[in-house]
Amino acid sequence: MKKKIWVVIPAYNEGETIGAVLDDLKKKEIPVLVIDDGSQDSTAEVVEGKGILLIRNEKNLGKGLALKKGIDYLFKNEDFDYVITMDADNQHSSEDLDKFLKAAENNDDFVVGNRMQNPEGMPKIRVFTNKLMSWLISKITKQKIPDSQCGFRLIKRKVLEKLNIETNKFQIESEIIIKAARLGVPIKFIPIRSIYYKKALSKIHPLLDTLRFIRFLFHLYKKRTDERE
Repeated sequence: MKKKIWVVIPAYNEGETIGAVLDDLKKKEIPVLVIDDGSQDSTAEVVEGKGILLIRNEKNLGKGLALKKGIDYLFKNEDFDYVITMDADNQHSSEDLDKFLKAAENNDDFVVGNRMQNPEGMPKIRVFTNKLMSWLISKITKQKIPDSQCGFRLIKRKVLEKLNIETNKFQIESEIIIKAARLGVPIKFIPIRSIYYKKALSKIHPLLDTLRFIRFLFHLYKKRTDERE
């Protein structure tokens, strides 16, 4: 039986790029949900013009909360087997999408894109922080996590149902991996292209993201300690 798959895309001020992303997805004939996270540009208008399902946040809430809102919407309104999460800035290639679709047909639980086999174009500071975060998460999960920060993912519905997403920013990438691993979910990685360009680089804040990540890990540690007491 063919799997029912939705693509969920959080977007913030991506009016210049999201149209091309949606055009590529339309060719795949996959339903798409975009969460416009308080954009101040033409993002919402472009999405609506493409006839794509849209949720709008009045203000910017962060990637984590935007994704959570989109997933909650699907739980309440749609029948689906898998969610594929993608970015709206053309960093994720539709050429790689077929790999995730194949993983769904293979009934995989959780698949993450891995850019670190060939991180061409990725800023050096981003490579360093990604390797650091991935090393720490590998230690926490007790399994090899080569690219913990990639947002191009395939997640089965039954996995999403068990996750309690708490973070509101980019820590969500780490949170989902750690919580899925603790549930015993097998996590697979597939090689994907590493695509960066000037506009995308302007949104990268590796130091700030790393500090948020460390704070998130401390929160998880404290929470587990409290649960044991």
